Amino acid sequence: MSAPEKLTATPQQPPHPTFGEALKFWWKLGWISFGGPAGQIAIMHRELVERRRWLGEGHFLHALNFCMLLPGPEAQQLATYLGWRLHAAKGGIAAGALFVLPSVFILFGLSWLYMAGGDILWIAGLFYGLTAAVIAIVLSAGRRIGSKALKTPALWGIAAAAFSAIFFLKINFVFIIGSAALIGLLGHHFAPRQFPAGHGHGPSGGFSDDEAVMLPPAVRASPLRALRVAGLCLLLWWLPVLLAALLFGRGSIFFQEGVFFSKAALVTFGGAYAVLPYVAQQAVENHGWLAQTQMMAGLGLAETTPGPLIMVLQFVGFVGAWQNPGSLHPLLAGTLGAAITTWVTFLPCFLFVFLGAPHVDSLRSRPALTRALTAITAAVVGVILNLALWFAIHAIRPESGRIDYFIAALALGGWIAMERFKIGVITTLAGCAALGLAWKLLSSGIA
Repeated sequence: MSAPEKLTATPQQPPHPTFGEALKFWWKLGWISFGGPAGQIAIMHRELVERRRWLGEGHFLHALNFCMLLPGPEAQQLATYLGWRLHAAKGGIAAGALFVLPSVFILFGLSWLYMAGGDILWIAGLFYGLTAAVIAIVLSAGRRIGSKALKTPALWGIAAAAFSAIFFLKINFVFIIGSAALIGLLGHHFAPRQFPAGHGHGPSGGFSDDEAVMLPPAVRASPLRALRVAGLCLLLWWLPVLLAALLFGRGSIFFQEGVFFSKAALVTFGGAYAVLPYVAQQAVENHGWLAQTQMMAGLGLAETTPGPLIMVLQFVGFVGAWQNPGSLHPLLAGTLGAAITTWVTFLPCFLFVFLGAPHVDSLRSRPALTRALTAITAAVVGVILNLALWFAIHAIRPESGRIDYFIAALALGGWIAMERFKIGVITTLAGCAALGLAWKLLSSGIA
């Protein structure tokens, strides 16, 4: 019998779930985790805290605060940590992997359909409409995050400076995030009221920790454990990248994507919207792996699938390799590109969670870290605004130089629908895609 099953629960506490029970839940979660990080976190809170009582309210929110401090998709990392806390390493691996696996396969199929059927009129029309939806969604995300994050003049200033730095001066995203973190740390000492410590953004109203499942003692942190975790995760992380260099050469698309997305995985504070400008700048403008319209189509597809929005990077990896296959068939190249991109995007999440998990309780006494996160979030608001304008400029005024008034009107309509009438993301995407298809059919004279 495993250690967790030896625990004796008090009358008000439910029994500790078996690994099989947890596995069924994590598999289910991977298929229903729509709604972005806020929706995914709300689902986990409702299921794990309110319904099943596997975690208490305080433990859940504190775990969320910990995951917000890490680079990477916070909802996936939260699932990984909660799985680890319930069933140690095997629980964390199962929870983190099953959170993304359904979206991996769904997005792969959609990516293939996009690339293989891009010349078909009805497919082109659907993706044409999606570009307008993406503009509306990113603008709405920026307003939503900004309304929660920009509570003081200093934070407004950081957001404005971040936007100016990336939009006008083309300063690297990594430098902007690092500078914001440093400002937050300094603000903790010199102007703490301007940098309020965050308290998470998860739901509340669940059971207390005393009414939840009795958890086994957490694994103790030690230098030896940290070395083992770091050594194993780093080996697994970089082994496929090194194999790509050996099999295809350091100039191959597979090695380049492995290295590039490994770097991106280290700076994804603030979610997918924050890192997308960096990815777009490098993948579209510097490397030329895909076009701006393809980047927008990928974001639209990622919005329609369950799992973290950062899955859009898999689409970038697929399209980049499809269009630069070398001696391979485009589908095989795209499959390898998607695989290595997904691997190096999510493997670091397990490294960060497993290294930091034993220290979660001690983070309660370190408000400087949460203030640094507050400053980073403010900078992310400016970065998201840059992303929305970058998308809008390229979509409304494409390379031909003419203004696409239909896309401009559709994007504005989508934004009003989301902001004024509270229309959901999936509905907005479907509506814009349908209108884009109708417009293309009318323009071609078919309808």
